[in-house]
This record gives sequence, structure tokens and C-alpha cells, in this order.
Amino acid sequence: MMNKLNPKSAGEKADTKVPTDLRKALAVAPLVEAKWRDITPIARRDFISWIDSAKQPETRKRRIGTACDMIAGGQRRPCCYAIVPLDLHKALKATPRAKAQWSVLTPTARRDFISWIESVKDRETRGLRIGKACEMLAAGKQHP
Repeated sequence: MMNKLNPKSAGEKADTKVPTDLRKALAVAPLVEAKWRDITPIARRDFISWIDSAKQPETRKRRIGTACDMIAGGQRRPCCYAIVPLDLHKALKATPRAKAQWSVLTPTARRDFISWIESVKDRETRGLRIGKACEMLAAGKQHP
């Protein structure tokens, strides 16, 4: 049976599992639940990651409410959450140690790396910065 919050078609990877507390919040708001199904799997993953990054139960509960409000209002991504550019995502995927370090960075540290990479306009320099960022992350550095 297909879960309506985590639709999956043949050949498509499953979405990130929707946490029980978020699933319950979506279930009581049919409009929000419909909009949730309409956003991309990556956007759903970002909302879930943002909610899961809360350290206190009160913060988590507040983020779930905020996420539902944002989705109801038409936002398709969580606010204040660093979205990883595709070229950086691919480089991290190809560098397991860098990817592991990236996953433990704070949102602020992630934004610092992304801002440093995106501050250059030249494609070649951007590529060099992405490579350097992966090297720094693999070495355990938390800031560019």
C-alpha cells in the first residue's frame, strides 16, 4: 500500500520517512497535506531535516507548526535553511569524508561554505572552491 505522504512510483527512490509527529500534524490539515504532496522530494527532505535538527522538544514542536504554516502559505522550502547547490551536492556525494563532515555542520557553518562558494562569479573559480571546500571538510574543518 502506498503512503500518501510518501508516494513512490516504480523506479523512484523513496522519500525521506516522514516523522510521526509531522505526519500527524499534516493529517489534521488536509490543505497542508495536499500542498506537502505537491512539493518536491528534496523540499520535503529539507523540511524534515530542519525539523529533525531541533535539539529541544519544544523547538521541534514549534518548527512543525511553523512548517505547516509555511506550506499552507505556499512556501516550498523551509526558511533560514541552507539549500545545497547541485554542484556542491555532487562533489560531497563523491567525497564520503567531506559528506560525513557536512552532515554534522551547523546550519550557520553550511551557509558559510555555501556563501564562500557562491561569492565568486567565474565558473572555474567556483569549481576550485568546491574542490577546496571538500578538502577542508574531509580534513575536519568547519569553516572556509
